[in-house]
Amino acid sequence: MDFDFAFFLLVATVVTGLIWGGYLLWLRHTGEAYSEETQPVMVEYARSFFPVVLIVLLLRSFLAEPFRIPSGSMMPTLLVGDFILVNKFTYGIRLPVINKKIIALNEPKRGDIVVFRFPNDPTVDYIKRVIGLPGDKVSYENKQLFINDEPVKQVSLGAFQGVGQGEDMTGAERLLEDLTGVEHNILVRHDAPSGTFEYVIPQGRYFVMGDNRDNSNDSRYWGTVPEENLVGRAFFIWMSWDWSYKGVAFDRIGTVLK
Repeated sequence: MDFDFAFFLLVATVVTGLIWGGYLLWLRHTGEAYSEETQPVMVEYARSFFPVVLIVLLLRSFLAEPFRIPSGSMMPTLLVGDFILVNKFTYGIRLPVINKKIIALNEPKRGDIVVFRFPNDPTVDYIKRVIGLPGDKVSYENKQLFINDEPVKQVSLGAFQGVGQGEDMTGAERLLEDLTGVEHNILVRHDAPSGTFEYVIPQGRYFVMGDNRDNSNDSRYWGTVPEENLVGRAFFIWMSWDWSYKGVAFDRIGTVLK
């Protein structure tokens, strides 16, 4: 069990619910009439906060959860300072805190942008793109990605011009990559070392990579993501803020991720 925000939100819901419900049961037992003027201060606070924390817990656990992008590993798709929403039910309904799946729904598709608990430290959330599915053979050579021995189509879009906290990626080549029907942009630095690897993905696991291929700590270095570590699929940018550039990036708000 991870003692994260979800844990404390659950505790707050249970505590305020017990205080408020316990007070109502006590009134019923004693026969006293309910009055807002005479209720204890603790009960008043519990009555006020219980529905709020309950709604937040339900929305965050089963519908959508907000995240902020802290690094440039998913550039140019996601920039430092983007605030995104993650669909929590697309890969199945899980109980909060213990993350146990109780209803199976869809499986991740190649090209999905996923948030997951980092396998080496489950208290940390990572965001990457699904490259390989269970049973796939994924290989990488001279910055060319291969899936099941087939080269993934890439089309050059020219040099990338970074801004704000992503300015250091200026000059990298921007490529349009087609992951079997899912087109997205990636960045490649030809002056950076190109690792070579070949990997067959076990069942129940997923191979993920950042769109910023030469600046991403991903499956190339620590392995695959277990299915139980998946948090959800990123689908929407609801706010973007880069203090080192122009503050609020209004042109990015409302972007649907793909």
